[in-house]
Amino acid sequence: MKLYSFPYSSNARKARMAALLLGIDLELVTVDLGKGDQRKPEYLAINPMGRVPALDDNGFMLWESNAIMAYLADKKPGNTLYPAAAQPRADVNRWLFWAANHWGPALAALNFENRLKAQYKLGPPDPAQVKRQEDFARTFGGELDAHLAKRQWVCGSAITIADLAIAAILMWTGPAKFPVQSFGHVQSWFARVKGLDAWKQTEPPPVG
Repeated sequence: MKLYSFPYSSNARKARMAALLLGIDLELVTVDLGKGDQRKPEYLAINPMGRVPALDDNGFMLWESNAIMAYLADKKPGNTLYPAAAQPRADVNRWLFWAANHWGPALAALNFENRLKAQYKLGPPDPAQVKRQEDFARTFGGELDAHLAKRQWVCGSAITIADLAIAAILMWTGPAKFPVQSFGHVQSWFARVKGLDAWKQTEPPPVG
């Protein structure tokens, strides 16, 4: 299987981490977002959204990082990363959707305003947008913190793809100024994620 990826994409990192935890070998194909490779016709034929990651499994093309993680897990029956039983899987799905619809968009917007604008010389951060997304991030961070108060992982005692979906974007906490450092349970959980070999093996090279 080929994974179209970029080292600095947190969404691509999710898929790479899932594959490592599942013991699945992926051929990585770099799509350089900084150079606009994602907008080239040959890549848009693979992923019309023009984003990474995208998976090619012998001609079956799949995009959306959470869908890719679920698909990879289903290739390995019996794993605990994406439980097969209805209720545990529904719990994982709940947090996948939460991450995709609430947590991810707020942090991605802050990442754009506070990090990417400077990196690509797109002007200063928009104070109103920063304030709006910081408020969202604090709200969602508080929800996650309360949930993790009595749990080692998001869905209980074992890591799942829900943890990967929520944790990956936190790789930019410092540069993007995510207001999450005060959430003690989130920070303890994130430390466990960062202790995984899969996290360490997907660490991108230093910027610049």
